[in-house]
Amino acid sequence: MADDRRPLVPNDDLSYSEQVYSPAGADHNSSLPDVSEDGRDNETQVNFEIAPGQVHIPSTSSSGFSFRKLWAFTGPGWLMSIAYLDPGNIESDLTAGAIAKYKLLWVLMWSTVMGLILQLLAARLGCVTGLHLAQVCRQKYPRGPRLALWIMMEIAIIGSDIQEVVGSAIAMNLLSAGKIPIWAGVILTGADTFTFLFLENYGLRKLEGLFCTLITIMAFSFGYMYCTIQPNQGQILQGMWFPWCQNCNKEAIQQAVGIVGAIIMPHNIYLHSALVLSRDIDRKDKDKIKEANMYNAVESAIALFVSFLINLFVTATFAHAFSDTSKYQNPSLSAAGKWIFEKYGLAMKIIWGIGILAAGQSSTMTGTYAGQFVMEGFLDIHWAKWKRVLLTRSIAMGPTIVVALFAHRDLDMLNNWLNVLMSIQLPFALIPILHFTSSESIMGEFKNSRFTKILVWCLATVIIGVNFYLGFTYLEGALPIWGYVLVGIAVLIYVIFVFYLAVGLNNWNKLIERIRTRRSGEREEIVDSVIN
Repeated sequence: MADDRRPLVPNDDLSYSEQVYSPAGADHNSSLPDVSEDGRDNETQVNFEIAPGQVHIPSTSSSGFSFRKLWAFTGPGWLMSIAYLDPGNIESDLTAGAIAKYKLLWVLMWSTVMGLILQLLAARLGCVTGLHLAQVCRQKYPRGPRLALWIMMEIAIIGSDIQEVVGSAIAMNLLSAGKIPIWAGVILTGADTFTFLFLENYGLRKLEGLFCTLITIMAFSFGYMYCTIQPNQGQILQGMWFPWCQNCNKEAIQQAVGIVGAIIMPHNIYLHSALVLSRDIDRKDKDKIKEANMYNAVESAIALFVSFLINLFVTATFAHAFSDTSKYQNPSLSAAGKWIFEKYGLAMKIIWGIGILAAGQSSTMTGTYAGQFVMEGFLDIHWAKWKRVLLTRSIAMGPTIVVALFAHRDLDMLNNWLNVLMSIQLPFALIPILHFTSSESIMGEFKNSRFTKILVWCLATVIIGVNFYLGFTYLEGALPIWGYVLVGIAVLIYVIFVFYLAVGLNNWNKLIERIRTRRSGEREEIVDSVIN
């Protein structure tokens, strides 16, 4: 059984462990990629990877806030925010608007705030330790739980990737007027993901620029629709700031719960903790770590604010234009294009399709990176870049193609079940990040304060409870008796594992030790009584 009190140690086999902050101030050697004197990364001199220390942080004469430094830190937060804008989220937005109009905007807003808090914990873990979450899990958890966590994250990534790839395929089908079928769009999306990922050979900053461009396309596409359709601004403000859903039916309540599940992605926490490592931080200088944490917080907050606005655009647009249930029933990503075309014409349909395509392409690429970091961190494997991309793409594309071929006529139900699937994976990212960022042996003086601990554990409890409710609502009446028996067994195993993670390794070891001590004492008493 691993001990949480055991400090993190450098491991030459881990690609991100060359510079590790130690509470005792230990000096660790660095083998980071070279950077030029003008602060640009010498990416043409090395085999390009998203590796630690590639982007140099410039020095400034003043100790105050620097926009130049903020620009250097800009990138990881925007890549992270793409998970809040994937096709699954867009479908959740439009469904919420069509079913409940503006009444669920407060759920969208506060879900984004909760997501920001968790993303900041992930970024702080990376900045302080020099390791991303999967690598810390590998060092801290025993082999069995570690492999179980890896499997759960791979399942979450596959589920998310199915939504993203199918979303891109729907966009291609829409933009081609049905000439590209869904199954063909799936294959094209998998292929062009390889093409886009080759752009990273031109430099990390250019790759980050590509993702920001895709976010800009989404903002302009959905923002144009928002401005053209002109939703009721007063009802938008009321929906954002009055946390209530008056006269909402069960379907609307389920959608509210679904928003939380769609917004907070488990693998995105792993991804963000790895992306921040690309910035060159002197972890022997505590002031530099504080500075990095501050700029990462500012950048992430800005990125998620933009993602919230884009999600709001979609929700409000469909709340205003397509909330008449007598005309528009069963809202979904596949039906939305037809509705827009019938009501607003071809141009608006093309704009909508471009936005969905940008959402699908960008989130598919970030999902690929999440898969790479998770696999490398948990399994400690380091293959050539093309092998890793091929493996992670194949793991996701195999199930995706099968799903597209056999379930393309019922993609809406599929999306609901995928949201449930990812929801039940959420504790396997939430609990480790909360434990690790609260550990003094891992974070030193940067560990969570008592207030932060209480806040984030309350958030985790709410999020996990909400997602459990989502799962049970979709399972209700959907299975035969033997199916519920199997689900019951799976839920029991699931609850035991979540309890193991929630107790924490240190507390779990103490509990085991107490049980052993008590058993040993009872045996001694029995022996004494027999002798006497």
